[in-house]
Amino acid sequence: MRIAISTDGDNVSAHFGRCPTFTIVDIKNGKVEKRESVANPGHQPGFIPQFLHERGVACIVAGGMGVRATGFFQEYGIKTIVGVSGRIDEVIEKFAQGKLEGGESLCRPGAGKGYGLDKSRCDHPHQDECVR
Repeated sequence: MRIAISTDGDNVSAHFGRCPTFTIVDIKNGKVEKRESVANPGHQPGFIPQFLHERGVACIVAGGMGVRATGFFQEYGIKTIVGVSGRIDEVIEKFAQGKLEGGESLCRPGAGKGYGLDKSRCDHPHQDECVR
């Protein structure tokens, strides 16, 4: 299965749309076969789901995303797991073992509306971690 993780440095990004990069990982039989980092192509409604779909992604892992974005991913048959935080390596390991658990999205409704990658502050619970 090919997954994409919204990434900021070595950690899961709080908001998938404003992450600097996506870590794309191919996992087969509980093992990582391939791992690459791709730049975020930009935060535009519906674009990232299409971008990841074209790269064969079956699941997106993120700290948070809005309901509208979740709907776009569903249109492409991409599963969403939100409410995830922590180091990328640990998240990949948990996913490969079938132990990754999501939770409540870290995004509040409207938190990303009207903002692109240049937003200087986010509206997530751990706001200090999101300052650009």
